[in-house]
Amino acid sequence: MTGFYLGQYNSSLERVSKKTAELSLLAKGDGAEIMLQKIMAGNHFVISPGENDELMEFFYILDGKVSYKQQDTNIYIEKGDYFYAHKLKEDICLKAENEVTMLYVSTQSMFHLLSNEINELNKISSMIEKKDAYTQQHNYRAHNSCIKIADKIKFSKEKLEKLVYSALYHDIGKINVPDEILLKPGALTDEEFEYIKKHPTDGRKLVEKTYLRDIGKIIEQHHERLDGSGYPYGLKGDEICLEARIVAVVDSFDAMISDRPYRKGMSPKSAIEELKKYAGIHYDSKIVNVFEEVIKEEGIL
Repeated sequence: MTGFYLGQYNSSLERVSKKTAELSLLAKGDGAEIMLQKIMAGNHFVISPGENDELMEFFYILDGKVSYKQQDTNIYIEKGDYFYAHKLKEDICLKAENEVTMLYVSTQSMFHLLSNEINELNKISSMIEKKDAYTQQHNYRAHNSCIKIADKIKFSKEKLEKLVYSALYHDIGKINVPDEILLKPGALTDEEFEYIKKHPTDGRKLVEKTYLRDIGKIIEQHHERLDGSGYPYGLKGDEICLEARIVAVVDSFDAMISDRPYRKGMSPKSAIEELKKYAGIHYDSKIVNVFEEVIKEEGIL
């Protein structure tokens, strides 16, 4: 049944274990995450204000006892009790009086801050950036522009989250491209370009090892073009998911305006004209128009 999921005892999308605590991601969707948190006896943990007031974090104690100080009084929260933080202004420090197990629900993505698998992706991204100076700011700019496009076309929280991660990791498969090809100062041979054409699929395979596996399709399709002239599969039109069509526009624009060893970057005006020239052929016309609005608002055009 589509949209209905069953989880088995002790299963999770990913689990992070430390000496003092364990956090398991059970489910995620529409920007929210549901986790199981275990904290060893005697350890303190802190709930901190979020980046914006929309964040709510809810904790339901399944087993054990937690305490915190309110002025000079110890307040105890036990099995069956719950607490939550919303519009928090300062840190709240709590202590696990014994081994504690809690159901932890967050209305915003939090697990990535601790995820071992995401840390591995970040390490790979850093390795690519160290090799290729062009990549150093490219992913950040792509991420930024994708957020603004998604805001204009009213993406849901879930679709926005997938798009943001896809923009950050869209080129991660380049880790498998030999340096002599990735950094070649001149035009690539057909054989060398075949290596480049593998990076979307290699990127999909890397993220599929993580709880972000749903973004694999977006990463794999970001070089596909509406008329079927893209790679790796020559997909056409609506065969290409909307998120990949967004990344394609942003990625192409940034590539056009960036200086490379073998050519000088275009002006932003020339690059947007190039996108408009191929709107409806290579690129989604609506996305090109929205992106033009975005860069005008940013003062780039």
